[in-house]
Amino acid sequence: MSKHPRIPDIAQLSGVSTATVDRVLNRRAGVRNATVQRVMQAAASLGYLPQAEVQAALSQQQQPQAQPLRLMVLIPEGSNRFLQMLGDVIGYAQDHWAPFNVRCQAAYIESFNPDALAKALLHYGKRCDGIAFMALEHPVVREAVAQLAEQGVPTVTLISDLSNSRRVAYVGLDNRAAGRTAAYLIARFMGPLAHSPQSRPARVAMIVGSLRYRAHEEREAGFLHLFEEQFPLVQVVGVREGQDDAERNYRQTRALLEQHGDLAGIYNIGGGAEGIGRALKEAGADRKVVFIGHGLTPDTRALLIDGTMDAVITQNPQGAVMNCVRIFANVRDGREPTNGVETTRSQVIFRENLP
Repeated sequence: MSKHPRIPDIAQLSGVSTATVDRVLNRRAGVRNATVQRVMQAAASLGYLPQAEVQAALSQQQQPQAQPLRLMVLIPEGSNRFLQMLGDVIGYAQDHWAPFNVRCQAAYIESFNPDALAKALLHYGKRCDGIAFMALEHPVVREAVAQLAEQGVPTVTLISDLSNSRRVAYVGLDNRAAGRTAAYLIARFMGPLAHSPQSRPARVAMIVGSLRYRAHEEREAGFLHLFEEQFPLVQVVGVREGQDDAERNYRQTRALLEQHGDLAGIYNIGGGAEGIGRALKEAGADRKVVFIGHGLTPDTRALLIDGTMDAVITQNPQGAVMNCVRIFANVRDGREPTNGVETTRSQVIFRENLP
């Protein structure tokens, strides 16, 4: 036995597989009551779980199944393909979180409107047991979260966090690190342009969805900081908001190309990548301008395949929803909110490693 007990130690002591131990510890269905008791007692005797938690779990096992936890995920409506995929996951993957005895539903709300978001939070807070949402950094949203906390309705911020709020957890990327990663990728793809003094400095641009999202603001900050620290000869020519809209991003990109004929790179912080790709192709710049964005979706996949995009920084939408479900189940069962919840990891996807 190791000094610090692990799942294989519990499996060895209770005489079951590690998969069975995992199912028991995560309260998944399909394990006989006698096996559950044996595994929980082994976990307690090894010090993996406190005796009080084991007794509470065994006691709960003897009781009738409680009503499912009613969870709501608020998704900004619009053309952001990654958010559309998130809504689809909630619609078709109910079986994945059935073992947690929860029911998850998506509701679409007006994008980039903090008043509409605050109103939706309070509205759905009256009819569900927990809400996950993509936060807008605004006092009315923060106040709505505080009111829900007073009413005993936990909230989880998803993809974009809310500072100084009473949400119980955040599920999403380290967005400052994501911005730094994008800057590093652009600089490396640019090659000598990023390192050597030129008659005119190399220029790169950013297009964001909205700086009302803390995620987008943090990505911008990380992007700027890395260039300042490691590639000071590169000039970042400003931020343009595209509201995750493909047509608006198309117009923004055309304007950037007209203003900066030597543009070397574009970082798309939000959605609407197809608009940027179309503008680059029309201008014959799709092989000249390094293009980095977020979210592996059908449109960004197509842009990677045809060579218009160079890399996509993404996260798993199903994993994000599952983490939210685990957090709400932990809150319901009196555990630490992030107990057993994996840290969200980013993936950098190129054409050559498309999944």
